[in-house]
Amino acid sequence: MKPVLYLYCQHSVGMGHFVRSLALARVLAEWFEVHFLNGGRTPPGLVLPRGIHFHHLSPLGMDKASQLVSLDPAVTVKQAKELRLADIHKLVALRSPDLVLTELYPFGRKKFAFELEPLIQAARSRGAAIVCSVRDLLVSGRPDQQRHDDRTAQKLDAEFDAIIVHADPRFARLEESFKPTTPPRTRIHYSGFVVPHVLRQQAAAREERVLVSAGGGLVGGALFRTALAFHRASFARTGRPMTIVAGPFFPEPEWRALQASGAGVEGLALERSVPNLCALMCAATHSISQCGYNTAIDILVSGVSALVVPYSTEKENEQTVRAERLAAMGRIGVLHERDLSAQALGQALERVPIGGVVAEDMTLDGARETARILDDLLIGRRRGRTRALSGAA
Repeated sequence: MKPVLYLYCQHSVGMGHFVRSLALARVLAEWFEVHFLNGGRTPPGLVLPRGIHFHHLSPLGMDKASQLVSLDPAVTVKQAKELRLADIHKLVALRSPDLVLTELYPFGRKKFAFELEPLIQAARSRGAAIVCSVRDLLVSGRPDQQRHDDRTAQKLDAEFDAIIVHADPRFARLEESFKPTTPPRTRIHYSGFVVPHVLRQQAAAREERVLVSAGGGLVGGALFRTALAFHRASFARTGRPMTIVAGPFFPEPEWRALQASGAGVEGLALERSVPNLCALMCAATHSISQCGYNTAIDILVSGVSALVVPYSTEKENEQTVRAERLAAMGRIGVLHERDLSAQALGQALERVPIGGVVAEDMTLDGARETARILDDLLIGRRRGRTRALSGAA
């Protein structure tokens, strides 16, 4: 019998958390009986992998004011909370976990503590190990950042057995974006980067083409409109075609407006969504995108010449930090959102490193290393219990 693992994932704005968690789940399912607790929307048309037990909770998201919203129009936020809690309690009673893996929490997702804390406490009471799964860089621009970090460190020490950082420590270390007054005692592991798609051999020759994307697309409107304006102004001179991949969460009214603006434009292709963005990057010469975790990995794996326009707000600075680090390594070009215009986009694209640099020097086996870390953790806990029982005898 495989150990039972709960993987809790709540994505709210983009789909990066969901994509990375799916990539983890595919590999973890070889080692564990994986129960995937999905708290956000499932991207339309996405084919979910077999061998994983999916539990789709009543979907919740966050609005621009960082308040919870129900993504099911027939259900209020209060009702969604009640439904989610009931489903989690039912699952714990039916299939007791040996291990709970929380994506991001407690470094984020504070508004979902209403269900995460009961889940963690129920799992701990049954002897389960609790582990936090976190990306390479954390948001570190909150107004109350020190208070947030201190509270997080206390919670880690009180409730968590380990933290797994999905990064190569040569690129990013947890303490660079997480600085509590007293560092947590909780064990920290680095898995390497989690590649969202199965690595395949790159195309022998690239098509002269600009690929434009913005992850799930929810906040990609300004980038797409600017890219279209740049293409209109430059295609006659460059002859370089452009493909814009809007993403499954790109708002429908904006998608229809983009289609109308792009109708009949020579050399332009519009795609609502694609199953494997990395494959398109491998076949294109140039990429324009934001700089979320999964997109950055796709850029590095594909070796495409890439310009990134990192998404940022007063509180969200993670994409900007990632972009600047990659730029400092000579791997990408960066154009900040505040400077975004058709002319600036064109000028920045011409300055990006030619040919890109494939991430051969970075650790990219993050999913399998995560499975090994979790397996070792459970083995260590079993040995500890055996020794404790032997001592008691």
